[in-house]
Amino acid sequence: MFLKNFGALLLMQLVISQSNIEEVSMTWNASRPLTWTDFKAAPNFNTSAVALTATGITFGYSLATIDEKIVDFTTDVNAHFYPNQSWYLKQKADPYILKHEQLHFNITELYVRLFRKKLKGLKVNQNISHQLDNLHKSINRAADETQKRYDVETNHSINNEAQKAWEVAISEALKNLEEFSSK
Repeated sequence: MFLKNFGALLLMQLVISQSNIEEVSMTWNASRPLTWTDFKAAPNFNTSAVALTATGITFGYSLATIDEKIVDFTTDVNAHFYPNQSWYLKQKADPYILKHEQLHFNITELYVRLFRKKLKGLKVNQNISHQLDNLHKSINRAADETQKRYDVETNHSINNEAQKAWEVAISEALKNLEEFSSK
């Protein structure tokens, strides 16, 4: 029996569309929320944004084969924050804005949990690599759409009522998928 390694990396990043597996990152951890010191990139003064949080989902898998027949697979899925692509304006940043940025990271973790849940339901078959790749693409699209909807509905945190509603909804969704959490 031997392993064939297949990896896929597609980073869903807010506003930024770039993939680089050498990029410095922080893996999502419930006991380690973001702080402003985590945002290392130079601020963009040509936008009305106060901050930008770059997050992404990394995904890889391995297939175990016997006589060229796939008999098993393993996966690795994680939510990441990219400090060197994330920035904030010091003079405008405050704890409220940081909570908004943290929720972007939490949304990424939510989609990692949804991904893990769907992966758990897959059965080994000879088309599994195609299924894994399609699921990865689908999760990334859904996560990106949710990130954009979050910013639109909260008006980038300006709408306090919508911001609070999103915080509650994402917190509940994460709790409902606790068994699939990044530890």
